[in-house]
Amino acid sequence: MRESTDGVDRVATVPNLLSFLRLLGVPVFLWLILVPHADLAAVILLAISGATDYLDGWVARRWHQQSRLGELLDPTADRLYIFATLLALGIRDIVPWWLVGLLVIRDVILGVALLVLRGRGVGPPQVHYLGKAATLNLLYAFPLLLLGAGSGTWAEVARVLGWAFAIWGTGLYWWAGLLYLGQVRSAVSATGTHGRPPEGSREVPA
Repeated sequence: MRESTDGVDRVATVPNLLSFLRLLGVPVFLWLILVPHADLAAVILLAISGATDYLDGWVARRWHQQSRLGELLDPTADRLYIFATLLALGIRDIVPWWLVGLLVIRDVILGVALLVLRGRGVGPPQVHYLGKAATLNLLYAFPLLLLGAGSGTWAEVARVLGWAFAIWGTGLYWWAGLLYLGQVRSAVSATGTHGRPPEGSREVPA
């Protein structure tokens, strides 16, 4: 892919490499939880993933290495870690399946909405700070719930804190989702009946 003058089409960047490494960690994380039940190692991997999530954004801004691929990889890695952790915690009966369904259904609805936008030639909405806050809460909640599956005082503290983050994270996740749906509705209305933005309008930024 040819590099554009503003850098948005670049692929070989440090932030993108970090995002690829995060994606490669997803199956490793699942294996750690489901096969050897190496919960502490899985939590450490989650912590490393969270650190690289912050680091790739900082590097992209500091070194001016933002790219369209990075804008897709970063939230994709977040979603895959959330889904993988939910699946693993559900299989091990650490969280109820209704919570898994509540979070997955939200992403399915937004996935359909994004397909509608793509069909009209419009890019995805900008990531809202509430969505980032929700993801951060959930990424705190899941390792705490995992550690809370043990016994003892510390496990009980981790379980209580984990559920607090999970409740807040789920609420913010749906709140952000409703905001995204509002942006999608506005973008669809702006494209008119022919699936193209009317003259003088702008597409929803990626």
